[in-house]
Amino acid sequence: MSPTTTTILISSLATGTIITASSHHWLMAWVGLEMNTLAIIPMISKQHHPRATEAATKYFLTQAAASATILFSSTTNAWQTGTWDIMNMTNPTANMLLTMAIAMKLGLAPMHFWLPEVLQGSTIETALIITTWQKLAPMALIFMTSNTLPTTALLTMAMISTLLGGWAGLNQTQTRKIMAYSSIAHLGWMAAITTIMPNILTLNLVLYLTMTTSMFYMLILLNSKNIKDMATSSTTSPTTTTLAMLTLLSLGGLPPLTGFMPKWLIIEELTTQNFTTTATILALSALLSLFFYLRLSYSSTITLAPNTTTTKHKWRFKPTINTTLLTTTLPMSLLMLPITPMIC
Repeated sequence: MSPTTTTILISSLATGTIITASSHHWLMAWVGLEMNTLAIIPMISKQHHPRATEAATKYFLTQAAASATILFSSTTNAWQTGTWDIMNMTNPTANMLLTMAIAMKLGLAPMHFWLPEVLQGSTIETALIITTWQKLAPMALIFMTSNTLPTTALLTMAMISTLLGGWAGLNQTQTRKIMAYSSIAHLGWMAAITTIMPNILTLNLVLYLTMTTSMFYMLILLNSKNIKDMATSSTTSPTTTTLAMLTLLSLGGLPPLTGFMPKWLIIEELTTQNFTTTATILALSALLSLFFYLRLSYSSTITLAPNTTTTKHKWRFKPTINTTLLTTTLPMSLLMLPITPMIC
C-alpha cells in the first residue's frame, strides 16, 4: 500500500471518529461511522489473501447492518419526538435498537461473532486499529446517550460478554484471537458501568486502550502470532518478553498492576448500587480471563531448547516500528494503580 493511500485512509479514520464524537445530530454521527467503516476495509484486505478478503467482507456486512440500525433507531426517535438530537433519545424502542446496534459495532456478546474472525484475518497492525481506535466512535455515542440507555439490557450483555470472553479465550492458541476475546471481556466491564457511573466508563476505556496498544506493540516487536511464538521469544528478547508478561497480567486485572484499578472501581460501584449479582458474575468471569492471560504469560517466559524452533531465521529480521507510542503507553499499563485513591 502506497504512502499516499495509507495517509488518506488514516486521515479518513481520524476524521470519521472526530465527526461522530463531536456531532449532536444523528445523521452526522452516522456519516462519521460510515467513514470509519469504509476507511478500515482496504486496510483489512490489503494482504490480497482469501482470509483477509473474508475478514473484510464480514466486517463490512456487520458494520453496515449496525449503522443502518442506528439510523433506523434515530429515525424512530425523531418520528416520535420531533428531534434528531443525540442527547434526546427518549423513545424506549429506539433506545433498545440503539443499544443493540452499538453492541454490534463494538463486538459485545451476543453480537460478537465477527470480531475474532476479523482480527484473525487481519495483520497485527490492523487488528490493533480495530480493537482500539474503532471503539472510540461507538463509545462516544454510548457516553452521550448513557442517561437513556436501558440498564437491564446493558447489564445482561455485560455478564454474557465477560463470561464468554473468558470462557472462549481458554481454547485459543492464536494471539490475535486471544486479544479479540480479551476485548470482548473488557467491553463487557465497560457496558456494566455505562448507565451507573459514566466517569468510570471513561477511565476504563482509556486504560483498556493503553494496555491493548502496549500488548499489540509487544506482539509486533516479538513477531508473535501464536502461543508457540511467544514460547520461543524469551531466548532472544528477554526484556521485551518480561514486559509483555507484565502487560498481559495487567490486562487480566492482577494487582498491583494498572488493570486491577477499573475492575476494582466497577465492582465497588455495582455493589454500592445493589447490583451484587452482576458484580459477583463479573468478578468470577475475571478469573477465566486471568487464567488464559497467565497461561500466555507462562508460555512466554519458558526458555525452550534451541532445536524446538522450526524456523531458521525467525529472529534475524525483526520488524521495525516506532517505539515512541510504546514507551508512552507501557508505564501507564503497569504503574498507575497508586493513583486510585485520588480518583476515588
